[in-house]
Amino acid sequence: MDRLTEYMVMVYAGLVGACVGSFLNVCVYRWPEELSVVSPPSRCGSCGTPIKWYDNVPVLGWLLLRGKCRACGARISIQYPLVELLTAALWVIAAWRFGLSWQTLATALFFTILLGIALSDARTYIIPDQFTLGGLVLGVALSFAPGGISPVRSLIGAAVGFGLLWLVAVVGEWAFKKPAMGGGDIKMMAMVGAFLGPVGVLLTVFLGALFGSLIFAPISYRTGKLVPFGIFLALGAAITEPFGQAMIDWYVRNFLVV
Repeated sequence: MDRLTEYMVMVYAGLVGACVGSFLNVCVYRWPEELSVVSPPSRCGSCGTPIKWYDNVPVLGWLLLRGKCRACGARISIQYPLVELLTAALWVIAAWRFGLSWQTLATALFFTILLGIALSDARTYIIPDQFTLGGLVLGVALSFAPGGISPVRSLIGAAVGFGLLWLVAVVGEWAFKKPAMGGGDIKMMAMVGAFLGPVGVLLTVFLGALFGSLIFAPISYRTGKLVPFGIFLALGAAITEPFGQAMIDWYVRNFLVV
C-alpha cells in the first residue's frame, strides 16, 4: 500500500473503533445486569430521556454537550468518551501494525474484548459470557482467515486456557476451602487461547498472576476485597499479544540455552 492508502486505512479504523467503543460502553453497562443492548435505546441515567442520535456521536457528542444531559443537565461520566477514544486508538494501532488485513480485524476485536472484560470486572466483578464465549467463537472463526494462528492452534489454545484455569480453580478451592477462581475467568482464558494459542495462554496467566500479586494482592489483604483477576488477565493478554514471542525468545536465549 502507498502512504495515502495506509493513512486512509488508519483513519477508517479509528472511526470504526470509536463507534465500536460507543457500543462497548453499552455492553459494559448492560451485560453484567443481563439487560439487552438493543432495547431500550440509550437514555440519560438520571432523567430517563432518550439520547438523540446527534448527541450520541462518539466523543463529539459528549464534547458538544459539555458532559451534561441536554434534558436535565445531569453530568455524563467521562468514562464514555475515554472508552471511545481508547477503543479508537486500539483499532488505529492494529491497522498501523497489520494494514488492510484480517489480522487487523482479529487484533482490534481481541483488544476490544479485553477492554470490555477489564471494565466489567472492575465495575461489577462479573465477566459476561458475551465477552468470553462470544469472543471464543470469534477467535476460532478468525483463525481460519489468512495471517493469524491456525485453527488447530486456536482450538488447542482454547482447550488449554479453559483446562488450566479450571484446574487452578479446583486445586485452589481444595486448598483454601472456598472458591478460588470465578467461572468468568475460566471462560475468559478459553477466549484468550483461541486468539493467542497455548503458549500465549501460559504467558498470559503468568503475567496476570504476577501483576495481580504485585498490584492488588496487598490491597486485598488489607481490605478483604476480592481480586478482580480478569483485569490482570486482560493486562497480561494485552502484553502477550504484541510482545509475547519476543519475551519467550529472550527467556530461552538467556536462561535455557547452554
